[in-house]
Amino acid sequence: MQDTILDVRNLQVEFSGDGKSVKAVDGISFQVRRGQTLGIVGESGSGKSVTSLAVMGLVQSPGRVSGGEILFSSQPDSKPINLRSLPPEEMQLYRGGDIAMIFQEPMSSLNPVYTIGFQMTEAILRHQNVTAGEAKQKALAGLQEVKLLPTDEQLCQEYIQTGINPQDEAKLREVIYQHKESILNRFPHQLSGGQLQRVMIAMAISCNPLLLIADEPTTALDVTVQATIIELMRELQIRRQMGMIFITHDLGLIAEIADQVAVMYRGKIVEYGDAVDIFQNPQHPYTKGLVACRPTLEKHPEKLLTVSDYMQVEESEDGEIVIRPQQPHQPIEVSSGEIEQRLRYLDSQPALVEVRNLQVAYPVKGVFGGTKRYFMAVNNVSFEIKQGETLGLVGESGCGKTTLVRTLLRLIEPTAGQIIFDQCDITHLKGQELQKLRREMQIVFQNPFAALDPRMKVGDAVMEPMVIHKQGNSRQQRLERVAYLLERVGLSADAINRYPHQFSGGQRQRICIARALALNPKFIICDESVSALDVSVQAQVLNLLKELQREFGLTYIFISHDLSVVKFMSDRILVMNRGEIVEQGKAESIYRTPQQEYTRKLIASIPTGSPERMRSKRLKTLSQLEWELLELLQGDEETALRLLRTQRDKTPDQSPEWITAKVIEDLLRDRN
Repeated sequence: MQDTILDVRNLQVEFSGDGKSVKAVDGISFQVRRGQTLGIVGESGSGKSVTSLAVMGLVQSPGRVSGGEILFSSQPDSKPINLRSLPPEEMQLYRGGDIAMIFQEPMSSLNPVYTIGFQMTEAILRHQNVTAGEAKQKALAGLQEVKLLPTDEQLCQEYIQTGINPQDEAKLREVIYQHKESILNRFPHQLSGGQLQRVMIAMAISCNPLLLIADEPTTALDVTVQATIIELMRELQIRRQMGMIFITHDLGLIAEIADQVAVMYRGKIVEYGDAVDIFQNPQHPYTKGLVACRPTLEKHPEKLLTVSDYMQVEESEDGEIVIRPQQPHQPIEVSSGEIEQRLRYLDSQPALVEVRNLQVAYPVKGVFGGTKRYFMAVNNVSFEIKQGETLGLVGESGCGKTTLVRTLLRLIEPTAGQIIFDQCDITHLKGQELQKLRREMQIVFQNPFAALDPRMKVGDAVMEPMVIHKQGNSRQQRLERVAYLLERVGLSADAINRYPHQFSGGQRQRICIARALALNPKFIICDESVSALDVSVQAQVLNLLKELQREFGLTYIFISHDLSVVKFMSDRILVMNRGEIVEQGKAESIYRTPQQEYTRKLIASIPTGSPERMRSKRLKTLSQLEWELLELLQGDEETALRLLRTQRDKTPDQSPEWITAKVIEDLLRDRN
């Protein structure tokens, strides 16, 4: 039943300071129905998160909800309650109970000094009339539902395979209890990012909420972990028939889960409607820009379009924002012939970097303090990079990408192997020779907020490498070089005397790129350098990196867990898993004909936003799904039944709707 759970009308949120008031949310309205997902999408500062905080009653001073209604219906026929009018004590009964929220960064959302079990049971005891023992059982059931913990039946089978007698029921119950107890006794730092996010989801659903708000729940996760979390949230919603608000800056991700989409820009909803319609036929220039600026796997444009290509933003005399649409010139498509020609040219160039049988090992201590074994972070890796080439490096967190490139920069000492840079063996360089090498090799880090000293002016930060390496005859010469570099990366020379906090994330990353260029290096490593940026800002930075490569003849290693971004940037790609290179080749070949199952999994996990994929993920009745499956198989009922039986055997706990939708999704993916 599609009854309305949340009805937000003309919501306004203001922040006051310095005698001025700024509307962070400016008169927005939307609805969420039972079993429906509303996706709210927009860039940083658009008002997405403030909207969710307003619904939860968590807007803090100097902010305040200054207008509108937030109507919540806990029962289909009950009179809606205006959450704005509730006193704090009464609002607390709804918050965490009927309305739950998953925040962006699970590590900062969980208390590091308390165990997972304590934090989960605390929430259950607060909102439900249960004993401590019952709360503990509910916590364990929640962890099993989000698949962080196997079911009792699965655990039983696992322990029988280890040699426990299946007839010894007491022993089996004991080891299963200990296994489940061990999860509850862990602290947040003992779990990975994906596992922590599953804990947050389990906590959020533990009190059976009617509405779940997920604020950027997958931004900090790998693309494969992100895909599993999205799949999990979709399953939970189908099973529990919750309403959900899913907030992100990535329209491609919204396509994977949302039924309705609200596009926010500067506190206003500029487009609102069915997700498929918005992706197929966006009306507002801002939405068109968001759709266009994400790299696609199917096309190979010379550059990416950005939001500014679709609209000009001006301010009227009375301070109102005026958006003027414009039609962008479509970028030139790079043909397969041009790609092959560039690859042949690169093959004729000398190798700038050669890596031979490189190993990096970390000692793992034994029980009595001695070294018991070594963990191979990089294991027997060999490759080369030609002058002027961009080599893409992809893989999940923990696969060894960052350890590998930091070893190339000699920030980490290799255990074995050889690193050749510009025909010189740099594996064991020390002192002055190593410092001289640093002029030729630079790195742009993932987080521009952490990469710049907040106490140092931008001009001094960009100039610092020149001072250390004694380049430039005077401060004036260095300042001229800094001004040129800032202007070259799209900033004004006025930025020299400003501090990092006065810039946005994208601008800070441009400053980091300018600093990396200060010494005229030959080789730059981009370590997840666009992962923390909005998709529109990401497109601007990717275009800039390509322009700089052409102008300065740079050689890049470009690291990311997102294969679509790496494919846009790279000539060749290396795929890493568990410290080893499992696949390497031309960027187009890696995508079109991946040889390894791990690579295929990375590709399948990328949110594409294609209408076909979106339709396959929409919530449908079982009869609709069965009809769609038969259409795909051209009426072959025997094959349909066989595929459904196979999927049911793999996932016996899932609903018939989920199983049928999964079979359809797999068929569509195989056909593409």
